[in-house]
Amino acid sequence: MITPVVYVVDDDVSIREALENLLRSVGLKVETFGTARDFLSSQRPDVAGCLVLDVRLPNMSGLELQRQLVDADVGLPIIFITGHGDIPMSVRAMKAGAVEFLTKPFRDQDLLDAVQQAIERDRAAREHRAHLAELHNRCASLSPREQEVMALVVRGLLNKQIAAELGTTEATVKLHRGRVMHKMQADSLADLIRMAERLSYTKV
Repeated sequence: MITPVVYVVDDDVSIREALENLLRSVGLKVETFGTARDFLSSQRPDVAGCLVLDVRLPNMSGLELQRQLVDADVGLPIIFITGHGDIPMSVRAMKAGAVEFLTKPFRDQDLLDAVQQAIERDRAAREHRAHLAELHNRCASLSPREQEVMALVVRGLLNKQIAAELGTTEATVKLHRGRVMHKMQADSLADLIRMAERLSYTKV
């Protein structure tokens, strides 16, 4: 399994070093940055990970960085750390999707637990996106008529009804239906319906 990467953004070099040592001690890769802009300009590998982010940073705050990442559809889970936190600030961060909001000084184990939770969330999200992309690829391999048949099949229509709807024969519908099941790699009608739901399939 590829080792996840934890990104640490804090303008205090002593905190960056302490967090890096802590995270490396449990086998994680760590990249540290002194400012939000340094983090934004970095090249990040396409692996699971999370961001440990100080709220108060020069030029661009941690909350502003969070907003930029959300706007750019970057789904990297964030753990906020701060020595000057307040309830409205933590509520804002959590509403925007933060995994945790820790007030300095915090226990090492609290941070490690939050990092583990964030990495698992990122892994699950990546797997979901990869599976959805694969379903889209399978769907794109269907011919226009196969897509029409699939849309009617998942609506629950019988072959006879589909044939009447499309002005063709039951035998032709059965042939297209078999191709749809094969190309979508569906084991059953229920399986195909679940795939269609994930794709928000609405072609008719």
